[in-house]
Amino acid sequence: MTKILLCGCSGKMGHAVYNATLLRDDCEITAGVDIFQKELSYQTFTCFSDVNVDVDVIIDFSNPLILDDLLSFAKEKKIPCVICTTGFSENQVKQIESASKEIPIFYSGNMSLGINVLIELCKKAASVFSNQFDVEIIEKHHNTKIDAPSGTALMIADSISEVLPDKQYVYDRHSYRKKRDINEIGIHSVRGGNIVGEHEVIFAGHDEVVSIKHEAFSKDVFAVGAVNAAIFIKDKQPSMYQMSDMLK
Repeated sequence: MTKILLCGCSGKMGHAVYNATLLRDDCEITAGVDIFQKELSYQTFTCFSDVNVDVDVIIDFSNPLILDDLLSFAKEKKIPCVICTTGFSENQVKQIESASKEIPIFYSGNMSLGINVLIELCKKAASVFSNQFDVEIIEKHHNTKIDAPSGTALMIADSISEVLPDKQYVYDRHSYRKKRDINEIGIHSVRGGNIVGEHEVIFAGHDEVVSIKHEAFSKDVFAVGAVNAAIFIKDKQPSMYQMSDMLK
């Protein structure tokens, strides 16, 4: 039985992760950490320093502000982490990479299986189209999402950049008064209503356009992916892991 410490347990994704574990018999939420306390069916704490129960892995759906405390606790206790929070700064990403030398870390901006298939399709398209097609990414989320662009949009852009190096990310075209450069990847954010998550990648060439799109209709797809990742990473060696490792 994999014992999970759920960081961000009082949030919407925290509830989704808990519900996902109820459908399995190989894991359980043993405890939770959240500054916003709610009455839950398991023990909760407001900070990591108060956690006094044994756990096998941490699932984090919280806020970038607690990253220092999360990594310090995980490294001290030698607990693997599944980090699903988005909106990290470049320095924070480097912190995560550094911590992965001491503990196993599964880090992904999107835990959906479908999104990760989309990423593989985009890499294939980029290798075929090369620089003959312009690339634009449009992401849509609910009106309470704080960070923009989404971590998933950046994941997609980064994966395309692996195939086509030296790409420049352009986020706000209204400040540009010039022709679009061939090395650009346009990234555009929409916030409205209760859109769970929608990502579309447009490859626009001469007289033809290829569009690859993924829509999430429920947060459950991300919760199921996070729980799968927790089971996967439990007994791994210190390193940085991602969805492609688990899909293998």
